[in-house]
Amino acid sequence: MIAGGCRCGAVRYTVARDTLPAAYACHCTDCQTWSGSAFSTQFFMAVEVLAVNGTVTEYGFVNPIGRFSVQRFCPTCHTRLYNTNDARPWLVNIRAGTLDDSARIDVPLHIWTRSKQPWMILPATAECYPEAAPIAALERLAMLTSF
Repeated sequence: MIAGGCRCGAVRYTVARDTLPAAYACHCTDCQTWSGSAFSTQFFMAVEVLAVNGTVTEYGFVNPIGRFSVQRFCPTCHTRLYNTNDARPWLVNIRAGTLDDSARIDVPLHIWTRSKQPWMILPATAECYPEAAPIAALERLAMLTSF
């Protein structure tokens, strides 16, 4: 079982999976603003394997490519935990930094690289997309594991 949660501990989650998933880094300007950093790191899982304990606050908006996204936060410490998107309603997108064991996550894919910070050097082996990745690439990523 994979576990994680918010900074204050009011919201905890588990993912019914034994191995860490592979993650991706998003370099879009929205993620830069949301994270207060150069990118955000997250991973996809099937919606049905996520179990959340605690109350989350929801914020919905239309993303840069016109999809409706619903972000979930801890109402106490405001940690952004996960989101869903109408382009792929069967997947949940979990923030990798909220994992209890986030140091072991692998990040083989980078999206929205056209807006990445110029000083950010991506690995030569990374799968990169100037904008959003095809859904097939994201689903494939959800099946990969980190070591």
